[in-house]
Amino acid sequence: MSTEVAVLDQGFVRLVEMMGSDAAVVRAARVSYGEGTKTVREDAALIDYLMRHRHTSPFEMVEFTFHIRAPIFVARQWFRHRTASYNEISGRYSVLEERFYRPAAWRRQDTVNRQSSKGGHKDPEADRLLEEAYRKAYGAYQELLKRGVAREEARIVLPLGLYTEFYFKQDLHNLFHFLKLRLDPHAQFEIREYARAIAKIVQAKVPLSWAAFEEHVLGGAQLSKSELTVLARLLDRERYAEGLKAEGLRKSRIREAILKLWPEEDG
Repeated sequence: MSTEVAVLDQGFVRLVEMMGSDAAVVRAARVSYGEGTKTVREDAALIDYLMRHRHTSPFEMVEFTFHIRAPIFVARQWFRHRTASYNEISGRYSVLEERFYRPAAWRRQDTVNRQSSKGGHKDPEADRLLEEAYRKAYGAYQELLKRGVAREEARIVLPLGLYTEFYFKQDLHNLFHFLKLRLDPHAQFEIREYARAIAKIVQAKVPLSWAAFEEHVLGGAQLSKSELTVLARLLDRERYAEGLKAEGLRKSRIREAILKLWPEEDG
């Protein structure tokens, strides 16, 4: 698995370093739960238990540091996740490179979800307008620098489509939360592409933790009290148990699933 994944037209996600592994998650959990898991299968079962019961602290023992190149508007969305550490290239100290994001297709405003977009289409005139805006903005930036304007002021003319670079460090628990939000279909396309790139790397580095995350968080759903009540009323308990068994779930998992819908069965 490569530690660098190309994203969009000129961006990338690069794994700089990593601390910990699936084994680190297991070791941290054993402090609380004691010895007893010695095989990969047992380690996977323990990690799965931790994930489905939301025992999150053992996952904080693993940390990833990435080097990211992304358009500024993507970075600003990214930095809303305040459970990470960031260090971004500074336009006060460096002359920013002429590197701009050009979308492969233009999306239309979604009329239902007003903060989102949909579809994709070619629009040569939109391409021309974008190129003209980039050319003028960067030309103005260069001219301001030539006139002796400080870099920290000259940068104010640069658009959000300019690529920036930053280091991004986050523990695995909070990284999973980031991925849950940014892999969602409602997230903006561009940041979803970065989330997919990170997901590829994380899956390769901590496969047992990723499998548990995919099973219980990424591919799962949280139900309200009312939703659980209706489901319990509509489902046949025995057929539900048989279906879970057919999916390969162990007896303990089947019992947990039964108790979610019919808690009066406990005891």
